[in-house]
Amino acid sequence: MTDQAHAHSDPDASPLGKVVATYRDTYAPELLYPISRTPKREEIGLTTDNTRGHLPFMGADLWTAYELSWLTLRGKPEVALATFTVPCESPNIIESKSLKLYLNSFNMTRFASIDAVREVLVRDLSAATGVRVGVKLVLPEAFDAQPIHELSGLCLDRMDIDCDVFQPAPELLTAALDELPVTETLTSNLLKSNCLVTGQPDWGSVQITYSGPQIDQAGLLRYLVSFRGHNEFHEQCVERIYMDILTRCQPVKLQVYARYTRRGGLDINPWRTSHPAAAPVNVRTARQ
Repeated sequence: MTDQAHAHSDPDASPLGKVVATYRDTYAPELLYPISRTPKREEIGLTTDNTRGHLPFMGADLWTAYELSWLTLRGKPEVALATFTVPCESPNIIESKSLKLYLNSFNMTRFASIDAVREVLVRDLSAATGVRVGVKLVLPEAFDAQPIHELSGLCLDRMDIDCDVFQPAPELLTAALDELPVTETLTSNLLKSNCLVTGQPDWGSVQITYSGPQIDQAGLLRYLVSFRGHNEFHEQCVERIYMDILTRCQPVKLQVYARYTRRGGLDINPWRTSHPAAAPVNVRTARQ
């Protein structure tokens, strides 16, 4: 994108954790706060060249916005659900509180049509992230058709295990490297991390699909639980999980998909895959 917004490297300078004296209710794209993906990717050994050709994964961040409203040209309010698909090769993420504040700025802004709203969202979010962002709007007549579904797969939470490590510990991950490979999907509802800036808890469910040496399930569950005291954004946690499993367990194929509970009317659901695949259908879980 040639009109990419200036990316910030300091999340502490974002609106997170700060009192907002006056909420803007008329269109204000300058409220969006892009944060570069590079520093956190460098922490886990990824190249600073954030393009698909140089990353060990593909995928996207799937956002759902539950609080979107605007005015028609006659001043009548409209509401919609919105989903945003941000490709993982984007140079930037958007800090979530800034996105909430930006969406609030639509509240008293008049638009000629829902298509006009969508076009503005695509333009602004694409400029902030540095790649084209997919935007879908769902109007109230389709609300009743929105499903709720849990992540499919074998749930690791069935195991009664001891947990005493609460910072990411990749050494907990092991796989049967000398045995025949398997293909399986494993899930957990016990993923919890904390916001990088405020330290507030972020609750999530995670689905791991892989082909390769069989991963020790008890070790994998302990590893996922080890994020419980870790401060990092959702997207960064999922990429850390992906890279740790890739490095320690050596799967031939790997997908990691997490669905985090909403905050401020937004949920963020990062998905990373080692191979071309259709993105997961953006269906919320019961906790979202």
